[in-house]
Amino acid sequence: MNPTTPEPAPATPLHLWRHARLATMAGSEPWGWIERGALLTRGETLAWVGEESALPAGLAPDAEHDLGGALVTPGLVDAHTHLVYGGDRAAEFEQRLLGASYEDIARAGGGIRATVAATRAASSEQLFASAAARAQVLMAEGVTTLEIKSGYGLSAEHEARCLAVARRLGRELPLAVRTTSLAAHALPAEYAGRADNYITAACAWLTEQQAQGLVDAVDAFCEHIGFTLAQTERIFQAAQRLALPVKLHAEQLSDMRGAALAARYRALSCDHLEYLSASGIAAMAGAGTVATLLPGAFYFLRETKLPPVDALRAAGVPIAIATDHNPGSSPTLSLLLMLHMACTLFRLTPEEAWRGVTVNGARALGLADRGVLRAGARADFAVWDAEHPREMAYRFGHNPCRRVVFGGVERATP
Repeated sequence: MNPTTPEPAPATPLHLWRHARLATMAGSEPWGWIERGALLTRGETLAWVGEESALPAGLAPDAEHDLGGALVTPGLVDAHTHLVYGGDRAAEFEQRLLGASYEDIARAGGGIRATVAATRAASSEQLFASAAARAQVLMAEGVTTLEIKSGYGLSAEHEARCLAVARRLGRELPLAVRTTSLAAHALPAEYAGRADNYITAACAWLTEQQAQGLVDAVDAFCEHIGFTLAQTERIFQAAQRLALPVKLHAEQLSDMRGAALAARYRALSCDHLEYLSASGIAAMAGAGTVATLLPGAFYFLRETKLPPVDALRAAGVPIAIATDHNPGSSPTLSLLLMLHMACTLFRLTPEEAWRGVTVNGARALGLADRGVLRAGARADFAVWDAEHPREMAYRFGHNPCRRVVFGGVERATP
């Protein structure tokens, strides 16, 4: 060969994963079920999925993996977490059980302000180490994609720092991370009594966050203890100017009509939704906005107002399920437990709950290439020591995840 002629690029290896029961979450059949299935992966992509007996003729894979009849599902998607923060709030949990009110704790310097102080005081390395440890617990249960929100920095410097830590997690762990700017999470002490001024500042921070490549979406907490509808719309307008998609913590404690506002901005998702109205449901359905339900916060806060699951079903609104991992109201690190709670507390069917942590979780992040096993999707899947996915909805405190493949490569157990 002429020495000036470049060597041809090596072909991407083709891997065959055979002898599996597949819950693809694709097609019209329940679960997208394939009893005797196989998958072909080429690099990070699923090249073929189907009955093993229908494998293409003359196939010559570079490697073959016998899955021994195990159950295979898409990799799990945790579409709502607050994974990067300093400290914890275990002492406050005990105080509440002993009778202290949230207001009592806040006046004593607790609540979200305590987490903001701890987050600001922590180094970036400390924030990364603690968030990586949390992420690895989720990964051990088959999570391959997750969202991480900011919201515990509440200043230009510290919000950017938390988003940068989240980006680093996606670079250094075999995990896809989507970042969401949530500066409109709470009012920091230095802006007490000046919420509109704080929103002005938070809108300005978005421009620099985007310029630094730190943000994939924008969120806000629209609630009587958070931000008003008008303040939330200012955040959405700033995001729209930057062509960033929006999401919303909506209707958790009251009906602020946030879901309808979010739908006007074609929000990817509205999350919590215990007090969601019929008009909010209709707006979400029209906009294609996903309803992300968070049973961990519902349970931890001992809420009694259920999200309107039957009405969401009837309107055809996709339902996602997520951990909402955070130090104040949902300190869980088990998406499998949330899947179970979605069934027991919210009365989702096992298949609805599973779609909530796969295909609909991905949709809540604006991702169409994962959460499903089909040709062209990312080669992210989990292998389970179970006969059927309904077993994971049935059991709790149990992790039967045996193997995880991320981007076509088997991931080491965290």
